[in-house]
Amino acid sequence: MPKPPHDETSVAGPSFYAQPRFLRHPGLRDWWTVTHPPYTMLHLSLVTIGACLVGPVNAVRLILTLVAFFLAVGIGAHCLDELNGRPLKTSIPRWQLVGASCFGLGGAVALGIVGMVLVSAYLVVFIAIGVVIAVGYNLELFQGRLHNGAMLVLGWGAFPVLTAYFAQHATLSLASFGAATFGALITLLQRQLSTPARDLRRRTLAVEGVAERLDGTRVAITKQSILRPLERALRTLCWTGVAIAATLAYLRFHH
Repeated sequence: MPKPPHDETSVAGPSFYAQPRFLRHPGLRDWWTVTHPPYTMLHLSLVTIGACLVGPVNAVRLILTLVAFFLAVGIGAHCLDELNGRPLKTSIPRWQLVGASCFGLGGAVALGIVGMVLVSAYLVVFIAIGVVIAVGYNLELFQGRLHNGAMLVLGWGAFPVLTAYFAQHATLSLASFGAATFGALITLLQRQLSTPARDLRRRTLAVEGVAERLDGTRVAITKQSILRPLERALRTLCWTGVAIAATLAYLRFHH
């Protein structure tokens, strides 16, 4: 009788980064979970890629853009998502989620207005689109018409690249759309991996099966054995974005 490769208890929780042990306070663990650290990291990497695609790069504009997107997505959009059905099953009070989402989106808009003064008044278009994406997608407004794969890929993948590029150069270019395509594709890949992983963690009690190998051995197929390669790939994907972003930033600021 084949034995499962790992204990199924190791896949408890709504995500692989939820409730980290290095944070002892339950409240801090909940807030860590809500911010989706690996995906926020990937998102900010796309912002950096867009800003550093061509030089020169203004460090102040880059920092303001990164902070704005962290507030808008890392805090604002993710808190709205948790408000809408508690997918991460945190115990954060509703009023705190509402306050954090308002703080995040409000702060991002405020920084966007600063950008309008520093860069171009046309940045208002990106501000408006960003708010519609963050609120419309996560709260499933307009009967859920904005809550779909295309909006996720374009809004979380292509949009940050284009916005960061415009915030640096007050224009868009063919290269910026090429980089935005990269952002969309890497976000699509993230979605293709995270969707089945999320289904296994949040909606699947157990998986039972056996893989019969050509050499005659039998290996148990379990929830963990299916989930493990998906989540390893997600971790690698997120760090891949960081590696590319860090390399571009180094090239732009290295003298």
